[in-house]
Formats: sequence, C-alpha cells, structure tokens
Amino acid sequence: MLAEFRKFIMRGNVLDLAVGIIIGAAFTTVVNSLVNDVIMPPIGVVVGGVDFSQIKIILQAAQGETPEVAINIGLFINAAINFLIVALVVFLIVRAFNRMMQPFQKKEETPGEPVNKECPYCLSVIPYKATRCPNCTSQLEPQKVS
Repeated sequence: MLAEFRKFIMRGNVLDLAVGIIIGAAFTTVVNSLVNDVIMPPIGVVVGGVDFSQIKIILQAAQGETPEVAINIGLFINAAINFLIVALVVFLIVRAFNRMMQPFQKKEETPGEPVNKECPYCLSVIPYKATRCPNCTSQLEPQKVS
C-alpha cells in the first residue's frame, strides 16, 4: 500500500496540483492586501471617509458577555472585490497562455472530400474512390468528384 501511495504522489499531476494550491494561497494573500490596503481606502475617501470593512447591520447589540450579532456587509463587499480581481487575473493569465500556445496547436483540417466509405454489399470500410470492393469484389458506382 505504501508503494502504491508513493506512486500516486510521484505522478506529475499531484505535484502540479500541490504547487498550484501553494501559489494560489500566496496569491490570495497578495490580492487581499491589494483590496484591503490599496483599493478600498481611496474608495472609502471618495465616498466620504467610509471604512468598508466596518459597514454592518447590527441585528442584536452586545449585552454583557454576549457579542453583537451583525451582518458584515463591508466584509462581503471586500470579498466580492477580491473575487473579481482574482477572476480578472486568472482570465488574463489563461488568455495569455492560450495566445502563446496558439501557434503550436494543430489546426483542424477543413472538411473536404471523405477518405472512406462503406461498401453497400458487405458493409466493410473501403477507400472513397474505390470502384470495386477489395473484400467482396463487388463492382461499385464511381464517386462523383465535385
């Protein structure tokens, strides 16, 4: 079982996934800092000195040892902006990668004349331009070339 687990871990896909998760976590930290420390403060100043992370709807005020119950709308706004930035950056990376790989991708051939056809007598696959079936030796109608 240990050898099987080792084989599983050493596959390239698992290592690629692990690296992707680690880089993604680091990238999330950078984006959170970008939103909370760079983007949101100027937006808060523009809209009248509002700190978005402090915007909330208090459903029940704190009473003694019981903390307040609130809907943190500002934190949700920050999270939504984080998501939009991450989605935009991932889109730009995938788009750049696809453009970079485009010259190396095999272009699909335009559909032209078929290569094979089916013999109407023995139902075997034969070349499209064949006039006699090599399997059953039946005489076939010549195909019209357009």
